[in-house]
Order: sequence, then structure tokens, then C-alpha cells
Amino acid sequence: MALSVNSLSNPTFVFPIRIYYEDTDAGGVVYHANYLKYMERARTEWLRETGYELTKLEQEQGFIFAVRSANVDFLKPAFLNDLLQVHVTVARKGKVSLDILHEIYRENVLVCRAGIKLAGLAAGSFRPQAIPFEID
Repeated sequence: MALSVNSLSNPTFVFPIRIYYEDTDAGGVVYHANYLKYMERARTEWLRETGYELTKLEQEQGFIFAVRSANVDFLKPAFLNDLLQVHVTVARKGKVSLDILHEIYRENVLVCRAGIKLAGLAAGSFRPQAIPFEID
């Protein structure tokens, strides 16, 4: 699904994730830290879909993103073999930061929600750097 951040009809990118045995704990429930991995994958694919590959941003513009903070709510369990949909929505864009809302669904059931704050940084110095492209 393509992203259109400013579109009222479709402001969200959706990335599917299948739950494998390696994602679960001994009880067959998704281990809590894996939700952050799913969100990272979805953000990477969202950027790729919009034409911005992380490696190219670093190599060509000396720019990287770093997670500054994560506020995660675990609402329902996800299980082995579930097919999840990881939603990526830009909640706010600043000059050097992005606030991303992630919602993870199993069918139509919200299982996890997170607010992720990303900081734009210069790759060499890790100092704040303006995001070198438009999110629209």
C-alpha cells in the first residue's frame, strides 16, 4: 500500500508481518520486544516506498534517523502464525524530527500501539540535522 501522508482518505502505510516460531516465547505469544522490530521494518519499507532508502540517505546525504523515544502500549497478544498489519502514520514532522504513530492489527483487532519519536542526525557526528526531504 502506498503512503500519502497528507491525504485524508489514506494517510497510513500498511506493512504485513507473519508471526513465526522465532518471534514467540515458550507460550507461543509474540515476545514484546519483537513489536519494535516489526515497527522498524514497516518504517523502513514506508521510506523505501516513498523513494528514500536509508542506505542512500546515509551515503549520499550523510543523514540517518535514530529512535529518540518509544511509548508502547501492548493491548492484546499476537500468536504464532498470525498475520499482522503494521501501520505507519506520520503524526508530526519537525525540521529535524518525525513523530510516528504505529498501530499493529490482527485482522481488525488492535494488538499494539506506539508513538515513536525519530531524530534526524548527521551520520558522522550524530548531531541534529534537518531532514533532507519532504514528507508529503
